[in-house]
Parts: sequence; C-alpha cells; structure tokens
Amino acid sequence: MKNFVNDSLKKLRNTPKSLVLTYIIIYFLWGLGMNRFGAEMEIARFTFWWQVITCYIFYMVPISILLKEYHFFDQYAYGLVAMGILEFLGYWFQTSYAYPNNMLDHLFNPQNFSLGMALFFALYFPAGNWLVTKMHHLIFQKKEVKKP
Repeated sequence: MKNFVNDSLKKLRNTPKSLVLTYIIIYFLWGLGMNRFGAEMEIARFTFWWQVITCYIFYMVPISILLKEYHFFDQYAYGLVAMGILEFLGYWFQTSYAYPNNMLDHLFNPQNFSLGMALFFALYFPAGNWLVTKMHHLIFQKKEVKKP
C-alpha cells in the first residue's frame, strides 16, 4: 500500500504543470456548467458553489491524472468507484442536494438516483482525459517549423 501511495504521489508531482493547468481549467468550467445545469433542470446541485473546486479540482483532477494511462473501460471502472464514494458521501453529509421528484427520479425511481449519478459521472474520467489531452496538445505542443 505504501508503494502505491508513493508511486501515485510521484506520478502527480511529475505531471507537467501545463497539463495540470489544463485539467484545472477544463474541470472547473465543466463543474460550474454541470452544477448550473443540475440546478436549472432541478435535478441536483452542490449546496455551495465552491464545492465545484473541492470536487472537480481537488478530487477529480488527481484521480483523472492517475487514470489517464489506462484504457477507457478501466478508467470508467475506477472512476465508478471514485464517484460512487463521492455521491454517497455528498448526499449523506448533505453537501449535495437532489431536488425532490426530479426528472431522474421519474425515469429511474428515487432509489436509483445516486447510482445513476455515479454511473453518469464516472464517464468524466475517460471523457475528461480525452478532452484534456486534445486541448493540451492543441495549446502547448510545439509545432514543427518546415524548412524551405
């Protein structure tokens, strides 16, 4: 276990700063957008706006970085565990608010709401890693100069 923690911390420390910045910007904007969408559609929202920072940046960014080398389904599976824990704790501590009788309750029933949220948000890890990789490459990769 100690090796796992040390290896994970080393991987996080060795991640290029430009890549970390790309993750932070994309995940922060994505989190704000999803929180707003959830509130507008009266599905679910964070109790406080700043939870986007703690959830998306301090929790999801490091997990995404650790998972980025894995295949899609492995990222999704590990992401499902991470999001299952986050969803469970969020509703247990009431730091997340699910609107009563929301559209997902009607579609899946209230007992499956948190499970549905975890299943959906686990896609953030493979999707986020794909998006961040594309954006980082587009913005930060050096372009080859063709010589005449």
